[in-house]
Amino acid sequence: MATILIPARWASTRFPGKPLALIAGKPLLQHVWEKCTQSKIASRIIIATDDMRIAEAAFDFGAEVALTKSDHPSGTDRAAEVAASLKRERVLVNVQGDEPFIEPRLIDRLIREFQNDHRLEMATAASPIQESSEFLDPNIVKVVLNRSGNALYFSRAPIPADRDGEGSVLGLRHHGIYAYTKKFLLQFVTWKPTALEKSEKLEQLRALEHGTTIRVLKTKHSSAGIDTPDQAEAATRVIGQQAISGQ
Repeated sequence: MATILIPARWASTRFPGKPLALIAGKPLLQHVWEKCTQSKIASRIIIATDDMRIAEAAFDFGAEVALTKSDHPSGTDRAAEVAASLKRERVLVNVQGDEPFIEPRLIDRLIREFQNDHRLEMATAASPIQESSEFLDPNIVKVVLNRSGNALYFSRAPIPADRDGEGSVLGLRHHGIYAYTKKFLLQFVTWKPTALEKSEKLEQLRALEHGTTIRVLKTKHSSAGIDTPDQAEAATRVIGQQAISGQ
């Protein structure tokens, strides 16, 4: 069985209360949850939060909620607390609570990877970078793969480096969605942050430093998260345009 976990917290340095920010008349978190409900494989969706304001709003739009501790250092740790209480699930998909444009088909593709490869422990996704400004932006995480489609490295730096300045490779933009086996997730959160993770501020490097294979699925769709009120306003405009065009 596969379950989607959506960690959501109230505190945000740049955007306090972000999960309940209204986008096209609905809380941001509701948009994410509604996308997840379109998965054809996941058997359950749980919002993991430590804040009753978020929990009550989620109850109102019909979501299942798990209340967690308030001192988790990351959404992964919050998801792991919920995962530990699940009995039958083998595969867990961690969907960021600030991505209203997440592709339901991508969620299903990730789950199928685990159905087809029972040795797999962790998977994520990436899309081609289209603009050089994105390639150079340290806020956009890049990933390089081996020939089997597994991650070699993640970085905020522009990788692979364009040594000769030909500009022919812009690399892949990492998406903040993860799938893991329950067993692996519970093991992962027991590991202390590693040197590369601390340097890049990327927790997936902890998995690589421990020798974990991370499968990376390529997708054409880039699903940018919402980090600021301005981005929330922009998302409202996009959703409005999609409604007019019938998408």
